[in-house]
Amino acid sequence: MKRLLVLLPAFLAAASAQARDYGQQGAVWPVIEPDLLQQIHTRLQHLEASGETARLGEELKRRTIARVNRPSPVEGVSLTEATRRWTFDPTITVDQDIRDDKNRVIIARGTRVNPLDTVHLREPLVFLDGDDPEQIEWASKRYAATGAKFILVSGAPLELMKVRQRRFYFDQGGTLVKHFGIAHVPAIVEQQGRLLIVTEQAVKPAPGRPS
Repeated sequence: MKRLLVLLPAFLAAASAQARDYGQQGAVWPVIEPDLLQQIHTRLQHLEASGETARLGEELKRRTIARVNRPSPVEGVSLTEATRRWTFDPTITVDQDIRDDKNRVIIARGTRVNPLDTVHLREPLVFLDGDDPEQIEWASKRYAATGAKFILVSGAPLELMKVRQRRFYFDQGGTLVKHFGIAHVPAIVEQQGRLLIVTEQAVKPAPGRPS
């Protein structure tokens, strides 16, 4: 170990003696990185001066209005050809403790909870193809005197609201039909005790079938 300590200064001195300045070997330039924020600002100024921002704003406005008037149809939902009915149990199992504002556990993890025990589905949910006049006519007559909620999977809800003088909803992204397992419309969801009854209701002959 002592021998190593004696040799170490000599080794460092030799390494230092071998370090040389070889001078400049070619042309060099300073590294210049453009300011990204300044580039964005300049680009926006150009777009505004050319009227492009106004055009883009109008295009966005047009597309937004179009999506509101006619949302994207729910994929995979077709006409009900044969009536079928099933029960749907909305009971869920709580995966973590639910506490109140004083941190007291009001529903313990693992508890099975049925939302229908506290919140009732007083009126049916009626799923419809808004582009099918026969479905709309059937639902309007059948539920004329009720507060049934008409939920479209396709069509123009605002236009139908003006014509039919009642509220229409839209199942954006098919969240509800997927939740209830609905593949065909018209379909109705109604409460029966602590369960929901889901019915895909055939209201006219399927294409190609005799009436």
